[in-house]
Amino acid sequence: MSTTATLPELGPWLGRLCSAGAATRLRHFVPFDDIRLALATGILDLAGAARGFSPDDHAAIVGSLHARNWRRLWETALDAAATRTAEAIDSGFASAAAHSRFPKRRLARLQVSVAERAAMKARLGAGAIPFEESLVRLEDLAGAAGSSARGSDAAFIRWCDGLAAAARALESAWMALEEAADREGARWKIESDKLRDWTRPRWPLWLFSGLVIATFAWLGLVLGGFLAVPGWLRPFAEFWWTRLPFA
Repeated sequence: MSTTATLPELGPWLGRLCSAGAATRLRHFVPFDDIRLALATGILDLAGAARGFSPDDHAAIVGSLHARNWRRLWETALDAAATRTAEAIDSGFASAAAHSRFPKRRLARLQVSVAERAAMKARLGAGAIPFEESLVRLEDLAGAAGSSARGSDAAFIRWCDGLAAAARALESAWMALEEAADREGARWKIESDKLRDWTRPRWPLWLFSGLVIATFAWLGLVLGGFLAVPGWLRPFAEFWWTRLPFA
């Protein structure tokens, strides 16, 4: 049997990773459709390139679909998703601050920091552990599958089975990423809602108003003769008294 027939069609195994996904924009905190489709397209391009080689050139086929290429595409998608999630959170903070007139100089301290972005990326990628395990297995199988030694056909078939497992794990990793992004959005939305409801403290206004009222009350008592006139205020007091119509 030709070994080309054992190379699986990866599209069905990638599942929802390849779907058009027009409705996902309404369900998720931030849309990732372009990132998701770029990831799926990258994997299918690798498979297409592999099918362009001779069916007996196992080394070239394995090299095209090597685990390191899958890992590179996943890391690119994960970076893009983490960046977009952080930008969406920052945008939510900016919108909330504009609504409540929160001071801009204080807003920068509330937005997603570099350290928080790194932690967020780790949380988004936490569901990819089974996918990484499938890639490790794929790497373990690659040596024998790409060999021209006797028995390599069976090793190649086992490697193809590993490809299908990696594709299924990649779909699960992506779905876990979307769910993690939704959790991030929900968690940060609590903070942005607090910012939207923020009101400027009123105690400085009341303090200033109280000081002004107290100052004018004291000045009125001094100029009215009810309190002693301080030395520094006497020139003004005499000027004031000499110009009163009833003085």
